[in-house]
Amino acid sequence: MGRDRVRLGVDIGGTFTDVVLEVGEARFSTKVLTTYAAPEDAILDGMGQVCAAAGIGPGDIDQIIHGTTLATNALIERRGAKTALITTKGFRDVIEMRTESRFEQYDLNLELPEPLLPRQQRFVVNERMDAGGNVLVPLDRAEVEALADEIAGAGFESVAVGLIHSYLNDAHERMVREVLEKRLPEVMVSISSEVSPQMREYERFNTVVANAYIKPLIKSYLGRLKGRLADKGAVCPVFLMHSGGGIISLENAADFPVRLVESGPAGGAVFAANIAARYGLDKVLSFDMGGTTAKICLIKNQVPKTSRVFEVARTYRFKKGSGMPISIPVIDMVEIGAGGGSLAHVDAMRQIRVGPESAGSEPGPACYGRGGERPAVTDADLVLGRLDPENFAGGSIRLDAEGSRGALTTHLGEALGMEAEEAAFGLAEVVDENMANAARVHAVENGEDLAGYTMIAFGGAAPLHAGRLCEKLGVSRLLVPPGAGVGSAIGFLRAPFSFEANRSVYMRLSKFDPEAIRGLLDELRAEATGFVRNCDAEAEIFAEFRVYMRYAGQGWEIPVVLETRDAEAPDAARYQALFEADYERLFGRVVTGMDVEITVWAVNATTAPEPVGRVAAGSGDSVVEPGETRRMFDPVSAEFVEAGVFARSDLGTGQRISGPAAVTEDETTVIVPASRDAVRQPDGCIDVMIREGA
Repeated sequence: MGRDRVRLGVDIGGTFTDVVLEVGEARFSTKVLTTYAAPEDAILDGMGQVCAAAGIGPGDIDQIIHGTTLATNALIERRGAKTALITTKGFRDVIEMRTESRFEQYDLNLELPEPLLPRQQRFVVNERMDAGGNVLVPLDRAEVEALADEIAGAGFESVAVGLIHSYLNDAHERMVREVLEKRLPEVMVSISSEVSPQMREYERFNTVVANAYIKPLIKSYLGRLKGRLADKGAVCPVFLMHSGGGIISLENAADFPVRLVESGPAGGAVFAANIAARYGLDKVLSFDMGGTTAKICLIKNQVPKTSRVFEVARTYRFKKGSGMPISIPVIDMVEIGAGGGSLAHVDAMRQIRVGPESAGSEPGPACYGRGGERPAVTDADLVLGRLDPENFAGGSIRLDAEGSRGALTTHLGEALGMEAEEAAFGLAEVVDENMANAARVHAVENGEDLAGYTMIAFGGAAPLHAGRLCEKLGVSRLLVPPGAGVGSAIGFLRAPFSFEANRSVYMRLSKFDPEAIRGLLDELRAEATGFVRNCDAEAEIFAEFRVYMRYAGQGWEIPVVLETRDAEAPDAARYQALFEADYERLFGRVVTGMDVEITVWAVNATTAPEPVGRVAAGSGDSVVEPGETRRMFDPVSAEFVEAGVFARSDLGTGQRISGPAAVTEDETTVIVPASRDAVRQPDGCIDVMIREGA
């Protein structure tokens, strides 16, 4: 009889690094502070802890799956490699000119975000493809060779190549790469026809620039990580979570690091989708709140909503359009600077503002006692009685309540004439309202009413705030799964191996070409399948087909899912029927008599997801009284009350507790509001619901 399969999931966050070890059905987890200078140090520390708890050695691990915020943080903090962009003559300033959209319509002093590369790092070549992929101006190899010498003299570490219409004909981009690799073998090169072969040059150029900008950093980190793991005896395969919710090989991740942007939050969405499937929930609001940010995602029919473009580093109150667009397959979510480490201040209007700046793990919130002086969300949670200072992170970090009070009084209370407790209440309400508002806007943008949704909360800070968020949003049910504090890392272990290949090829249904479509989708399937084969040479791989369609003349497309038969035997009438059904569902009506066009074709190759067992949820007839209580602030009555304290491990299946209460565990604490009850379900989920008559 073979031994149990051993898998390790690792999520590097802005504050904590979460490590989860699964040995068969048994799970061991820990949270360690993220080590910014060498992120692999925290991974090795956490791996040692969970291996010791499981009684195994690193050499027994069969597979490691890793997600990280390193790519995102490098873009936000602008600490990537010295990078050059080579583009078509006349398009040097595309990434600076952006689009005509203004993200703040009435701000006369609006400042657009600076492009990732200043103008002196952007170079041009005299070439041109037309919108059909035909050569209008040939590229002169001698010109590229001269440019390569100029780039060599300037000391660039990485080069992005983005030429007009290269998604249709990549010959010129490949020539540029060939010359650069021959003359500058130590310089890394990224070409847009591989990184993001899609139309809209602003988004495509930004994406290839971002890939080139972070490629040396990520490649170096992944190489160091693999070596350090091997030194500890963990010589197993290492895989990376990508932003679309699947897993790719370490080698592919090193070549396309921009696909790692949002990899941690994507793992959280996969985790929430897995819980939704276990409970048979079709409408779920995933709420992931860690130390630095909060992420909110809509999950319908147990599948997270996806997108082809998202923004990193929004600079203006998290408004759409104020960030850096990245054109890759991604799980669609809204992310705001509202985590446990988010710092608060009083603005010129004498209002409390929270985030986006975070204390991170170095120095951390004031209560960590590591040099942090400004109040963070965690400081407010501590002063409001939501956290036990002696039992934070399983007792590994002792919290300094007086430090929190001092920071709250100095930075908020003195300016507003408040005691520490009132300042903490104000801080907590502001951050909760920020998150609630982000959820409302995200729902409205997607045409959804959250009243019929169930919230699934995870991340170290989410269970502390989810109950209050549900009250604000009118959400009647909240699920906090076991392992919620390390939910994204668990999500990595639930994700399939997958990769999406896409390409922009314009086609109107009036000029539908079945043979061309069949050939294109076959090429994309082969490309996507090749990436997945790098991860698993034996598994059965499935193909999922999607096209992006719009009425002729519209600016944006909607995704339309195709069945396998639609890819193997394309039919114009069938494509039109699928488009009109989705269009009517989104907008309420179709437009008769107008031609329809397809702009992007996508194929996602994926292994089968793990089978999910359904949970028979109970109503909880056995009421449990608390063995102890503690003083905790109730935001509805705006006063301190006595709240029951329960250890999660002591609650039996079907047992019910009444709020106000705190359910404690090593990695997080679930706060049950006074208006709600909570039941422990058979799989260990804490099911928080409105109390009858409340």
